[in-house]
Amino acid sequence: MTDRHYTPADRFLRHVDVGLRTLFGRPQVTERPDPAAGVPEAELSDAERAHVGGLMRINHAGEVSAQGLYEGQALTARLPQVRERMERAAREENDHLVWCEGRVRELGTHVSYLNPLWYFGSLTIGALAGAAGDRWSLGFVAETEHQVIRHLDGHLAQLPAQDQRSRAILEQMKEDEGHHATVALTAGGEALPRPVRGIMGQVSKVMTGLAYRL
Repeated sequence: MTDRHYTPADRFLRHVDVGLRTLFGRPQVTERPDPAAGVPEAELSDAERAHVGGLMRINHAGEVSAQGLYEGQALTARLPQVRERMERAAREENDHLVWCEGRVRELGTHVSYLNPLWYFGSLTIGALAGAAGDRWSLGFVAETEHQVIRHLDGHLAQLPAQDQRSRAILEQMKEDEGHHATVALTAGGEALPRPVRGIMGQVSKVMTGLAYRL
């Protein structure tokens, strides 16, 4: 059996399919179960439910952005093995996407109305990072994941103690993000300059502030 050779049109359609699944459909996931499966629902006040719903909406928006980022980097990655790592990481991020959306719905709220903006903005940034070279692209992944871990730590600290369903999801996400960062650095990722890291942090603050409300 020979490997199929994809044409540029094939690859373009695949990326379109990923975008549509991310924003409007059912993304392709791995074999892993939802970490919250079997964890009983907690009694939350209206204020707690609204706050946790906002936090989980932020996390869902972050996973939409992650899909755009990985797809953009896969578009411009030079080495096949780098592209493969990006695609595997994207599938694992899809797990997070589905888990977060499920929890958002359970809490009686909605995902971010700005998800198309998060996706296509991140797609552009990812493509630019990939075009800068695989070492910088991988370094961008590692820094992104490190910043996501800091956000997750903050969200875990804000969760009501009794909300173990949300906690189970965020703890698994944190573990996965740390693994993705380690893989990116081990594969040759270059540490980003401090000004770039600072800009990424400021953009992230704007995004999280908007996603919490919208």
